[in-house]
Amino acid sequence: MASIPLTRRFLPIHSAWRTDLVIAPGLYSEAMAVVISMLRAVNVGGHHKIGMDALRALYEFLKFRDPQTYVQSGNVVFRTGERDLILLTRRIQSGIVKSFGFTPDVILRTSSELRDVIARNPFAKRRGIEPGKLLVTFLASVPGAETRERVLKLKTDPEELRLDGRELYIYFPNGMAHPKFSWAAIEKVLKTPGTGRNWNSVTKLLEIAERLEATEA
Repeated sequence: MASIPLTRRFLPIHSAWRTDLVIAPGLYSEAMAVVISMLRAVNVGGHHKIGMDALRALYEFLKFRDPQTYVQSGNVVFRTGERDLILLTRRIQSGIVKSFGFTPDVILRTSSELRDVIARNPFAKRRGIEPGKLLVTFLASVPGAETRERVLKLKTDPEELRLDGRELYIYFPNGMAHPKFSWAAIEKVLKTPGTGRNWNSVTKLLEIAERLEATEA
């Protein structure tokens, strides 16, 4: 089976968004920007159930523009004029608590940040990589140097881990159904929440985001 390209060509864009962890240099735009929100552990094993229609309705109630959901794992792409990602995260969490009765971790990335995640794919140049076996875990914060070192020393064979900024890339050569390593052990070392999306979902979310960007142009 021919390998599927796992990267895209573009000029890197620096985010001008405020977070409590990383403030990258760049210029602010007056236009509405596109944000991708990813909820952790919703609709898994019958717990923390949220219908996507209800989730879209909540985002509209929160005054986000053109919210679009993707699959059932709590992905919403929307437009907003709000530049404070901390405020956006708290607003979404508060809305979910009031509407659905629980507080999930909410991970946000701007469209430019998601483009950068794809550009930094450490497996992009390797032949034979299957997108369905590549997972990106989006972290809430950047692990410190000591934490990074401890994560990379973990024995995870045959799975391969690459930690880059707020993203942990994991390739599962034998598929994700029965991994050899313990995610709980990795998360304990990371000391920051995160949520994973396979590569097909990552590229699809960017596709949705770029459609929204095009409608604003």
